[in-house]
Amino acid sequence: MSVRTPDPNSGWLSDSELAEIRQRLPLLYVEAVPVRVDGLGQVVEVGVLLRVGSSGTITRTLVSGRVMYGETLRDALFRHLEKDLGPMAFPQLPASPVPFQVAEYFPLPGVSAYYDERQHAVSLAYVVPVTGTCEPRQDALELTWMTPEEAAAEAISAEMEGGRGSLLRSALASVGRLP
Repeated sequence: MSVRTPDPNSGWLSDSELAEIRQRLPLLYVEAVPVRVDGLGQVVEVGVLLRVGSSGTITRTLVSGRVMYGETLRDALFRHLEKDLGPMAFPQLPASPVPFQVAEYFPLPGVSAYYDERQHAVSLAYVVPVTGTCEPRQDALELTWMTPEEAAAEAISAEMEGGRGSLLRSALASVGRLP
């Protein structure tokens, strides 16, 4: 029996491998709604990212990304929050990795409230307080902080692709802030 050094990047797929896997298997994602809370723990602001969407249009979205092979949900959440919001965001990850909702994205519109033309994906969604300075990175253009009432507006939902406006409203409902 030989002992091998594990590949440190075994959770990463090449673009062609990812495209092939997306055609065969549902993929696991995490999504996070960054929030600011007051001294009583009540959500007072909600952060929504502005990005260039898959069709080349500017859209609003949430922090999201794949869970890699061998990665814990907590590690995946932290990695994607840092990737999208910057290293000084200081997210306060939940004590329990139980999501407020499980969203199932399908490549065919109308199967569920959530749509992703690339794949069938299952996403565990969390509300995550952040206490630091957020400076969007990667493909995020900006992070807009808004009140829960502003975030719940139909106009914001209309700017979000794939049903994420509905997911945002569910996040607000889960913390008692849906107007």
